[in-house]
Amino acid sequence: MATPPFPLVLSFLILLSLSSSANSYPPRSSKHSPRFLGKFSHLHQPTDQKYETRYFEQRLDHFSFADLPSFRQKYLINTQHWLGPSRLGPILFYCGNEGNIEWFAANTGFVWEIAPRFGAMIIFPEHRYYGESMPYGSREIAYKNASTLSYLTAEQALADYAVFITELKRNLSAQACPVVLFGGSYGGMLAAWMRLKYPHIAIGALASSAPVLQFEDIVPPETYYDIVSNDFRRESISCFNTIKESWDIIASKGEENDGLNQLTKAFHFCRKLDSSEDLSDWLDSAYSYLAMADYPYPADFLMPLPGNPIKELCRRIDSCPDGTSTLQRVYEGVNVYYNYTGTVDCFNLDDDPHGMIGWDWQACTEMVMPFASSKNTSMFPEFEYNYADDEERCLKDYNVKPRPTWISTEFGGHDFKNVLKKFGSNIIFSNGLLDPWSGGSVLEDVSETIVALVTEKGAHHLDLRAATDEDPDWLVDQRESEVKLIKKWLQEYYDNKRATFTA
Repeated sequence: MATPPFPLVLSFLILLSLSSSANSYPPRSSKHSPRFLGKFSHLHQPTDQKYETRYFEQRLDHFSFADLPSFRQKYLINTQHWLGPSRLGPILFYCGNEGNIEWFAANTGFVWEIAPRFGAMIIFPEHRYYGESMPYGSREIAYKNASTLSYLTAEQALADYAVFITELKRNLSAQACPVVLFGGSYGGMLAAWMRLKYPHIAIGALASSAPVLQFEDIVPPETYYDIVSNDFRRESISCFNTIKESWDIIASKGEENDGLNQLTKAFHFCRKLDSSEDLSDWLDSAYSYLAMADYPYPADFLMPLPGNPIKELCRRIDSCPDGTSTLQRVYEGVNVYYNYTGTVDCFNLDDDPHGMIGWDWQACTEMVMPFASSKNTSMFPEFEYNYADDEERCLKDYNVKPRPTWISTEFGGHDFKNVLKKFGSNIIFSNGLLDPWSGGSVLEDVSETIVALVTEKGAHHLDLRAATDEDPDWLVDQRESEVKLIKKWLQEYYDNKRATFTA
């Protein structure tokens, strides 16, 4: 989530706690549910992309007429290849996620690469309450309480984008220029929902790794952790089993008189663990993020990682000499995520040092995603989703009750195939099956114009990343399929415009 930049050394430190629970553990609540990759958006990300940084004066509440203060919404713009309004140059619009917009711009190379092919303008707006786009003038005031946070919703964010696009086009005399939406993860959810809610604003949307169905009982709550587990199982059964066995060993060791000291030393933490659950959270986080970032080539936008990092983690676990303890094997393996470069002397468990995180509020209000872990199919400790725990925590933290059915009420989800077939069009749901969020997305074509592009070996919005010489053929083909569909949307739009003009 969005936080001020840290010194470079801290980019290696864990910034997220995700809890695990076995029979000896307390049930997990949504506070420790998996998070998207926007968590890392505060990290410095070098980029060769050229853009201007601008600000738009945005309404705080689009759905009332109260006299409330406005706020400055940050956005990045590039018009280098834009054909301009006279030639109906398209606008490629990325729906900003839960973090600093520069990070998403740096990690969405696909949009920058296709802009010249379409003669397109590029826009990256920042999501309200993240990065510099803070209502009330500061993060401290914006995050102060439930009243000041009450305008942090997906609905308000989508309205921001709709108003911004409308005003931008008016100012540029570009009202007739078509807009194509893009987004990955939560941003992909926003892109899909915006196409459905504001079809007059944008002609189509590419929603990559967008778990729009990860609500209520639309998909089984075990889906996420089953996919993470299967990613490890497919590489090595013995690796899977080692990890699965480690949770009880960690819990038992933590109950011994000097157990926490021993665990602290075994895993090279900078300070003594407060509980064995802290270690389990740390490991859970690493395994989940490795599944999301299980790319076929090296990448460093989360942590410096090798290509196929789960394969490398399992290789290290399995190649330990006979007699190596389970905990030592796990430590050797998890270093692939936390210390692949070998430059970290000790690890910290510190989460966001600035207190409340925007996504925590969103998870406590409308982004209520149930998660569970199955004893038989998951390598994680068994736990069931418990809404009561979420409610208790959210009342304690924010004095609000989650609304678990609101997202499906506002945007749909139940019986989505029949609904979208009748009322939706021009949406691409792209997913890689290694990505644990893929289980909450759309994996089959809904109609001729709402299509699912699924790759067996893809991970979290890999298709949106910049092309490399190491891209496998299936990834190149996926991106070309996306380009063809976008080209078709634009051509149909232009054909309709010409038909209207000549009629």
